[in-house]
Amino acid sequence: MSILIISLPPGSPGPAAAYSYTLTADGHTAIRHASAAAALLPDAGRTGEVVVVVPARALSWQRVTLPQGALGTPARLRPVLEGLLEEQVLDDPGNLHFALEPDAAAGAPAWVAVCDRAWLRGHLQWLEAAGHAVSRIVPEFAPGAHGVPNERQIHVLGVPEDARLVLTLQGPGQAIAVLPLNAATLALGMRHDANDAPPRVLADPAMAGLTEQMAGRSVEIATIGQRSLAAARGSWNLAQLELASSGRTRALRSVGSAVNSFARAPQWRAARWALGIAVVAQIAGLNLWAFKERQALDAKQAGVRGILQQTFPGVKVIVDAPVQMEREVARLRQAAGSVSPRDLEPLMAAAGVALPQGQIPAQVDYTSPELKLGGIDLGPDELSAMNQRLRSDGFAADLQNRQIRIRALEGRP
Repeated sequence: MSILIISLPPGSPGPAAAYSYTLTADGHTAIRHASAAAALLPDAGRTGEVVVVVPARALSWQRVTLPQGALGTPARLRPVLEGLLEEQVLDDPGNLHFALEPDAAAGAPAWVAVCDRAWLRGHLQWLEAAGHAVSRIVPEFAPGAHGVPNERQIHVLGVPEDARLVLTLQGPGQAIAVLPLNAATLALGMRHDANDAPPRVLADPAMAGLTEQMAGRSVEIATIGQRSLAAARGSWNLAQLELASSGRTRALRSVGSAVNSFARAPQWRAARWALGIAVVAQIAGLNLWAFKERQALDAKQAGVRGILQQTFPGVKVIVDAPVQMEREVARLRQAAGSVSPRDLEPLMAAAGVALPQGQIPAQVDYTSPELKLGGIDLGPDELSAMNQRLRSDGFAADLQNRQIRIRALEGRP
């Protein structure tokens, strides 16, 4: 399953808006990276996923403590967030979109991502009109979402004419700071105590040289494609409240993403090998077990055929050994003048012993290997008692079409 990661431009949506995109098959390695209008973006495929990345400059981060009961429904959560953030945001809360951090709980501090609702909705509608249904919305940077814990990072983004400095510090009480790039802000971001490790500095390719001159040290190059891939792998999803998908849609997309990640992601390579080895071992074991069972069955069939040929040497061709053996035994019995339990005489004798006193059949019909008696009216208790007497002699009776049917039990010769 392919993943199309689209980075939203800071400007207004429209036909002139250029969207930077990254196409990936495993969420870790980019197949293609470029920039195009919404109508020219590549297709993620029928089973693909479209992830939108909100740039750092378009988001602000607020810390709130949710009251009990606030997480019930979106209709209840939004007024609560508007009330909590009314004094912390500059714009009218009704014009803003709010998104809680993953696993936010009532009574505990939680991060809230805030952005312009009309701007975000406009881009989503424009992408939807171009045939790209967005499944997730993720922030370019999020608190605690990059690097290792307690590692300070400085990201220099953009081009020299419009550069931004993004400061991150991994920790429960730290957010994201977006500042204009200049010597003062860079020095502020790089300031650290003597006992602390210096911050990690990453820059867009267009800003790497300028950043090295300003910082007086080497920097790492990190492209927008790499940031998009890292953001898409995060746990954040800004598609909340009025932008949330249905529960079933979210579940299906979550399952699809998990399956795709397991099938392609490098960190699952060892697990995929282990699963493959386990499946091969199971198939080999089943084949070995089936081979042994087949050998045992063939040995039993050979034994039955051997008994038939030893007992009845006249049988030259064996097609169905049990049937042929039964036929030969019946022939010997007939030749010796003896009767079989399936013959009329034993069945009549058994019926005479088992029938209740005073019950005389009005009709007798014999068709080997069963005897049918008509004109007898037996209740369930009487039929049960008759069966008990018959079973002691190796027979059984049942009621069929208002007739008592008597037959020899299976296994009798």
